[in-house]
Amino acid sequence: MNANNGIINQISPYAVTETIDRLAAILQAKGITVFARIDQQAEAEKVELSLPPTQLLLFGNPKAGTPLMVAEPTIALDLPLKILAWEATDGKVWVSYNDPNYLKQRFSLSDELVKNIAIIAPLIHQALL
Repeated sequence: MNANNGIINQISPYAVTETIDRLAAILQAKGITVFARIDQQAEAEKVELSLPPTQLLLFGNPKAGTPLMVAEPTIALDLPLKILAWEATDGKVWVSYNDPNYLKQRFSLSDELVKNIAIIAPLIHQALL
């Protein structure tokens, strides 16, 4: 495991909202379901708390995720897949997500099954171009 407990962090050249907009558009174009988009900064403001821009996108494809849950039901704790875009105190925007290899080890997934979730890295790469 890496020092980030299985979390991959990548710089985004875009603001938080634009980063998530770009990701959501790519997912939609590929027929991948966006289950939820949570603006955590807005939710914090509702209770009079301050949080830098932070948004979480939950997405997936039941055709890809179901075989994972059949093999290991507790992986449902980490599915659907999630991407977090957040602004650090220095103003840099980061994209964070679970490393598919971490999930492979955590849930003892086969190489074949981990391919179902490994799509996340190329999707993020495409969105951040």
